[in-house]
Amino acid sequence: MLELLLIIVALAGLVWVMRREAGALPALGVLAVLGLIGVVFGAVTAGILLWLGAAAVAACGLPTLRRRWLTPRLFAAFDKAAPKVSETERTALEAGSVAWDGELFSGRPQWQRLLDFRNAGLSEEERAFVDHQCSVAAGMCNAWEIARERADLPPELWEYLKREGFFGMIIPKRYGGLEFSAKAQSAVLQKLAVNETLMVTVGVPNSLGPGELLLKYGTEEQKNHYLPRLADGREIPCFGLTGPRAGSDATSLPDVGIVCRGQHNGQEVLGLKLTFEKRWITLAPIATVVGLAFRMFDPDGLLGDTSDLGITCALIPRDTPGMDIGRRHHPIGSPFMNGPIRGKDVFIPLEWIIGGPDMAGQGWRMLVECLSVGRCITLPSGASGIGRYAVGWAGGFTRIRRQFNLPVADMEGVQEPLARIAAHAYIAQAAVMQTANTIDHGVKPAVPSAILKSQLTEFQRSMLADAMDVHGGRTVTLGPRNYLGIAYSANPVSITVEGANIMTRNLMIFGQGAIRCHPYVLDELAAKDDNDLAAFDKAIFGHAGMVFGNAARAFTQGLGIGKSRVPFDEVAAPYAQEVSRLASAFGLCADAAMASLGSGLKKREMLSARLGDVLSNLYLASMLIKQWHESESVEHEAALMHYSCRTLLYRAEQAFMELFDNLPNRALAMTLSAVALPLGRRWHKPQDRFTRDIARAISTDSALRHKLTADTWNTQEAGQRDNPLARYNALLADSERAEPLYRRIAKAYSQGELPAEALHPEQRVEAAWEAGLIEEDDAIFMRRFEREVLDMLSVDDFAFDAFATDKDRVVWHTT
Repeated sequence: MLELLLIIVALAGLVWVMRREAGALPALGVLAVLGLIGVVFGAVTAGILLWLGAAAVAACGLPTLRRRWLTPRLFAAFDKAAPKVSETERTALEAGSVAWDGELFSGRPQWQRLLDFRNAGLSEEERAFVDHQCSVAAGMCNAWEIARERADLPPELWEYLKREGFFGMIIPKRYGGLEFSAKAQSAVLQKLAVNETLMVTVGVPNSLGPGELLLKYGTEEQKNHYLPRLADGREIPCFGLTGPRAGSDATSLPDVGIVCRGQHNGQEVLGLKLTFEKRWITLAPIATVVGLAFRMFDPDGLLGDTSDLGITCALIPRDTPGMDIGRRHHPIGSPFMNGPIRGKDVFIPLEWIIGGPDMAGQGWRMLVECLSVGRCITLPSGASGIGRYAVGWAGGFTRIRRQFNLPVADMEGVQEPLARIAAHAYIAQAAVMQTANTIDHGVKPAVPSAILKSQLTEFQRSMLADAMDVHGGRTVTLGPRNYLGIAYSANPVSITVEGANIMTRNLMIFGQGAIRCHPYVLDELAAKDDNDLAAFDKAIFGHAGMVFGNAARAFTQGLGIGKSRVPFDEVAAPYAQEVSRLASAFGLCADAAMASLGSGLKKREMLSARLGDVLSNLYLASMLIKQWHESESVEHEAALMHYSCRTLLYRAEQAFMELFDNLPNRALAMTLSAVALPLGRRWHKPQDRFTRDIARAISTDSALRHKLTADTWNTQEAGQRDNPLARYNALLADSERAEPLYRRIAKAYSQGELPAEALHPEQRVEAAWEAGLIEEDDAIFMRRFEREVLDMLSVDDFAFDAFATDKDRVVWHTT
């Protein structure tokens, strides 16, 4: 009995040491002391076994001993198995910085470090701009007019955007810009997401255009010339990166710049002869200055001994001889300015390289450092903004649309997509706000940018599809009244650009994070490259301690033992503890996958994607928990918080299960499953009670609806285009009075108290008033209410030949 007890105590002690990653000495002490107790008190066999275990720990764990025999062997094995990191990969890995994503990779997230990114909100100036200038800009838009009648924004809107500095949000005030925070940029784009073309037109110059490259890398002369002109709209920028043969693999671009001498402004200067073909370049048709990425070569050695200088970025004025620009592509669903740029033997001086000649060959580093921030803001903010409007439109429509004598919002089949829309919008708002807040604290979020871009644009796809479903015929019929159909058709643009979601999910999130965010892998690779045995020993055994720690934490917390301490209230705390538990499981599985597959993991994209899915859902849940912690909750928000967190944790566990089902090493897969999820899955899809509560809240004039639709264009001012959201809000404010009148009239009709031929709601209102069932002021109210409802339910119709661009080819079937 004593021997069994000693073994159990030893295992418990080792698990305790492992959970805390306390190192070899405490483990050695546990085994040695228990071994001594066994020998002294007659449990000799157990005592000797424990001493043998202590000897093994000493040989493998104590630095002075292991460095004599074990570390060199591990170093040699690691040198053979470690993936080769190319220069372009290394540049991408070294770009950006690591914050909460690194905490999740460690498997032991310290929540206080996330909370230390204090969110001060928007400044008074930023808040005023969102409330006023953004409302004015949004009020100039009608989706049908922009997409089908103009194929462009109205000229007065272009002028307003330039005059009010929309294109200079990231530019410092000393150059005439607005110098907004990342949070303010996001808030602006979310409000402008009422129209896809408007949001893209403002978003791209502030995130992916030459402005940011100039700010970080431009010469003083370039900054002083271009930044004021970009800020006030005198210059419209675009950036040419992608082309026919270089899309997701931007490093393979075939566009070249050859160093040579040529004529510029009447003088012979050293410069570049460029030949290029770019496609899918946003703002290219109207751009006045083109940022261009190309491969730079110096075959004649005019700059030095290096022939292939690498990717380089330059700024080229539109009127440069030889550049072909101005034609347009036709992006699906949205006519934002997008087109090709071509050039053959276009000569530019070296001074047009961004940053001057000294930055030749530094283009890839420049791009990856800037893209990580821009990708965190523009498209994720657009997705979050669409979510705000989808909540408002879908909730409003389903409340006023009645079938079977009740609002369709009260039908459970409709409540399900309504709740999904609300949850996706809620998660997206938290993710973009909190990630933008980390940017304002100096973080350059490389991996979170990939998470937000891919996950939130997929949320956008889901929200728009659900919104279309609950609207039915109202939004499948295009025209000036349709506020949703064009946005729905344009959604593939967001899915595809700035790193296609397939590539981002399968290659970037885990593929980049496994090295960049891991606490030890980058150090191990550096030690290998430097042939530094001491540094390798420190990194590899720190890594081993983390693996054992994650295994112990995942297993014990999976059994409900030793939950992590978290600084949150009773609503958020259980979810934060689950994020911590699953982070330990993720860290363990990530290391196991890398160890078992080695460099082959790069080719196992589906496995990489599932690990990325785990990380993505844990990251989004963390941002949601922080948002809950920092904001004042409103009625019904707890239901939405529960629904959203449970959805994300369910998705994370689903990704784990798919990983275990597909790992090639089946013994390893079963072991990981038993350790990571010892009691099986713990999270399921949210219960119906949450769905009903959320759907009711967003389809009525509730505090939760107001919170989810905050910072949208929700007013109707004189001279503005029609605002469906403002009209729905007004109808919902009146629906509390209308609903009991509907029920009274419907009951009277069913009991035969009203004429059978009173089939229209308006006829029933009149009949009920005449029969004395409702008061005159109620009748007046319902007449006005029903007129507005009918107008909001109506769709557009057109002349028979309205859609034919060539009227001569119309077939008149009735003649």
